[in-house]
Amino acid sequence: MNLQGDNKKRAWSRLDNAAKIFPPSNMGTNTCVFRFSCELTEEIDPALLQQAVDKAVLKFPAYLVIMKSGAFWYYFEQTDLRPQVVPESRTVCGSLYENGSRNLLFEVSYYKTRINLEMFHALTDGTGAVSFLKTIVYHYLLLAHPDDFGDTPPVLPDDGSEAGRQSDSFRKYYKKVHTRRKKKNEPRAFNVKAEHSDRDGLQIIEGVAPVHAVLDAAHSFGTTMTVFLTAVFIEALRSEMPTSAIRRPVVLGVPVNLRTYFPSDTARNFFGMIDVSYNFSKRNGKFGDIVSEVDKGFKEELTREKLEIRMNNLAALEHNLAVQLAPLPLKNFVLRIAKLLSDRAETAVISNVGRAVMPKEMMRYIRLFSAFASTLKLQLTLVSCGDTLSLGFTSAFASTEIQKNFFRRLTEAGIPVEIRCNEYYAEPEENGSSAAPSVTKDPPEKSRKGDASHAAM
Repeated sequence: MNLQGDNKKRAWSRLDNAAKIFPPSNMGTNTCVFRFSCELTEEIDPALLQQAVDKAVLKFPAYLVIMKSGAFWYYFEQTDLRPQVVPESRTVCGSLYENGSRNLLFEVSYYKTRINLEMFHALTDGTGAVSFLKTIVYHYLLLAHPDDFGDTPPVLPDDGSEAGRQSDSFRKYYKKVHTRRKKKNEPRAFNVKAEHSDRDGLQIIEGVAPVHAVLDAAHSFGTTMTVFLTAVFIEALRSEMPTSAIRRPVVLGVPVNLRTYFPSDTARNFFGMIDVSYNFSKRNGKFGDIVSEVDKGFKEELTREKLEIRMNNLAALEHNLAVQLAPLPLKNFVLRIAKLLSDRAETAVISNVGRAVMPKEMMRYIRLFSAFASTLKLQLTLVSCGDTLSLGFTSAFASTEIQKNFFRRLTEAGIPVEIRCNEYYAEPEENGSSAAPSVTKDPPEKSRKGDASHAAM
């Protein structure tokens, strides 16, 4: 049955190297979906948002695809389907792909002042998703405020050519060289042993903080924002470790935007992973020491040479003849096991998507950008816009003590934090339609001076 209503031959494309792991890994709360949102200072007009999305997809035609399964690999097929903007009603990072489904792999929704973009990770990474959402918001604000931007519209920073956005950078930079990485002689990573949430979806907790305050705290330790927040995350995890697990290192997986090291304009996946760790049984456990070890770990791993080795080793599997000839069900089984083993090697994940840069003329209409990612464990995703930083926790666990410890540490460092929790349910509105998941806001915690003022190394 042709669900697209015609029999014409359609263009198809391969999944990139990083994307291949996501279709077989789609299970439970790990739907391999991430959500990026932009919160404006005014209510969303659905009709204008639909027009904005229609304009934005013209710049990203590679996203107008469905995913199909062949004898040996999954692949994308071009489709005439077009995105329809909907009121927010699903759980955050809910499933967008089921085997055999014939739907777009992204969804745009809205709730009050918020525009949401959810994408299946096989389609793109965080950098591509932010670029797509920025384009949607840009066109929306042009349409919503023609008197402000009609004659001389501001320019959205260029994201390269259409060909560049559709390119597969893993193939471009692949070198047929296999280099074995030395394995560290460490016990396996500490894994949080906690009761899983009985909610229909993930636990969501978001913190909103001023970028300048976080930078001041980081600079007091002579380090970057990412290193500082990674150290805070590790310290928060330590407080929930049982004594019997202290010998195990806390290992955080960190996605890396490879475009920073290998020039690329691709809007597809182009990221790698590194691990940073801290072993409380071998170190003194003081916060300054955690910062020092994390900083050292980032500097050791974030080199072009090491990232290239990781990238080539993973891509080599795709080019292996035996792997190529293995039937898709066997590949799915092997990749699913590989993903589970990979997850066991990490305690949690921290991902810094970076800055969402919008034209300065539009910033008065934008409050913040935020991001959340599906997970079977615990993940923290960071994104900033202007002087506002969103810290988005997603968790499969019922307990929120780690998140509370994290934000408590920030307030102790003098950083004001607004905490927001998504309770993950939709109640019918009076007209019978679905309301968005309720969001409760606690008042911003007042700054309290902590050890950041005197514990710098």
